[in-house]
Amino acid sequence: MVEDRVTDGKRIGQLLASELSGREDGSLGRVALVDADPDAEPSPDGRLAYRVSVDEDPVARVTLYPEYVTVVVTAGVDSVATRAREKGLDASVEDGRAVVILSDTST
Repeated sequence: MVEDRVTDGKRIGQLLASELSGREDGSLGRVALVDADPDAEPSPDGRLAYRVSVDEDPVARVTLYPEYVTVVVTAGVDSVATRAREKGLDASVEDGRAVVILSDTST
């Protein structure tokens, strides 16, 4: 049977990484994963999986938890939080950073 939803933090992080790094054209062509830890395992306290850069400028970090992922964004903070909420995601602005929680994804 095919799984319709993914709720495992590690798998969500992997799917996000694939979406971010799998494009060579358009706006996502400017995105790169840096400091990636391919052995990162989710932990209750969070484990940094990778950072995200755009045109070599750091813009976010992705942290794995057992049942979700946090994406902490430092560029376009208000816009990111607003767009994430519009898409039904849990997002807030804390200390000048947008914090988006990805707790499940449809496959």
